[in-house]
Amino acid sequence: MNKPLHAPFIPRRRFLQRYIPAAIGLGALGNSLRDLKLMSSAMAAGSFSDYKALICVFLNGGNDSNNLIIPTTAADWANYSAGRGTPIALPNTDGSGATALALASRNGTAGYPASDGRTYGFHPAMADLATHFNNGLVAPVFNMGTLSFPLTKAQYTGKTVPQPPQLFSHSDQQTQWQTSLPDQPSVSGWAGRLADLFSSPPDVNSGGQVSMAVTVAGSNIWEVGTQNYAPQYAITTGGAVQLSSVTGARQTALQSILNADKLSADLQTKAYAGVLDHAISEANILSTALTAQTTPSNPAWFSRFPSTVTTPNGGSTFSSSLMSQMKIVVRLIELGSKAVANGGLGMKRQVFVISVGGYDTHTNQTNNAGQSTTNNANVVIGGQANLLAELSQTLNALILSLQDIDTLRGGGSNLKSAVTAFTASDFARTFPTNGSGSDHGWGGHHLVVGGAVKGGATYGKFPTLAVNGPDDTGIGRWIPTTSVDQYSATLASWFGVDSTNIGTIFPNLGRFSSSNLGFI
Repeated sequence: MNKPLHAPFIPRRRFLQRYIPAAIGLGALGNSLRDLKLMSSAMAAGSFSDYKALICVFLNGGNDSNNLIIPTTAADWANYSAGRGTPIALPNTDGSGATALALASRNGTAGYPASDGRTYGFHPAMADLATHFNNGLVAPVFNMGTLSFPLTKAQYTGKTVPQPPQLFSHSDQQTQWQTSLPDQPSVSGWAGRLADLFSSPPDVNSGGQVSMAVTVAGSNIWEVGTQNYAPQYAITTGGAVQLSSVTGARQTALQSILNADKLSADLQTKAYAGVLDHAISEANILSTALTAQTTPSNPAWFSRFPSTVTTPNGGSTFSSSLMSQMKIVVRLIELGSKAVANGGLGMKRQVFVISVGGYDTHTNQTNNAGQSTTNNANVVIGGQANLLAELSQTLNALILSLQDIDTLRGGGSNLKSAVTAFTASDFARTFPTNGSGSDHGWGGHHLVVGGAVKGGATYGKFPTLAVNGPDDTGIGRWIPTTSVDQYSATLASWFGVDSTNIGTIFPNLGRFSSSNLGFI
């Protein structure tokens, strides 16, 4: 029996197989398939009247934070320089921009941690962040890493206390950083668990137009929840991922299929159709909002995000993916922090992740790599200088653009204090050079940036810079004295997680002496 045809007939399965992957891309479709319980406008309003956003800046490869910030008191710098080695040791501060950039610390003053008696300086490529540190907007956190329990050198050497598995492995340590559960199966990330808490009834983002969890860095476990009430929503630096080749009659046919399948008795068919329909709708909403944001012209704060980065002191000029990622994040923050009635996305809480590679600097860390004589002009430029210049200038663009938005809004707007960015990485790197760069390490230093940050001071314990010293595993890999759990829990507490629920997000937190490091 012949089937009556009213248009070129394409079976439903073949239609979806043919057009959806091509239009959305398999990766974006994979993210959309997790979007089973994105949000419900019928949920009761949450308890937050303010807006806050967290931005994770993940430095893929393992940042050599031994050169991100260095000790600058004469004796400490001499020890640092001798231990690091000629190819990568930075010159001590002399007031110029081509040496370590001196930091005016608030340690030891009221409301800040005690002073450890040292002075410090940022890498010469980080001029913007040095300025923001001195203005109180940047807080370095020392010697932090993945830990199952607090760990001394004697315990590490004697193996008397459990240690995170697969130390010094890129993929394992990236996962453990993002889950904050090094001794448990990796099934969810701490931002995902946080999003579950805030998105389960009552949903704090009730009426919001996008998921609480947004990634510009592709799929990641950091934003995966145990319930996935707010699955990660993947976008690109150009905005929402849309059906670019399904228009006209094809679009009408697709919508007809989805409408029918959403009523299907088959639960898998019904769920798939609901997810895809929601993904299409959400992409259209976001694209419309982004277009309106640039109508009739781009806001002035767009100019804070240049297309290229130039490394100071005669370094390279190059295009920056990290800068582009941060720009689209700030665009979503500007929209997310506005009510739907005012053309915004109506959010109360948002988490974002951006990332950049290149931090696995075994070789060519500086332009003095492989040399046995000191050449300060070459040490301050090269591979790592480019990476840190990009990081510094990207975080500078974040701060300045938020200030610009606050100025445009007037009326007491303080978006700069509502947004906090923080760095994360696989691990740090070995203290002694391998002759051309540095190898996989463990504990390292990280940065927290924003208007709410108690910046201009350092937090945590700086390691003793000595191979076989009290903080070393044996070859210049620092044993962390601050855990990822403590760092992350401090951020989550600022974000709104109360003391009752903080242990749900970070089950291992009670093993450590402090649940809040006080940097925000």
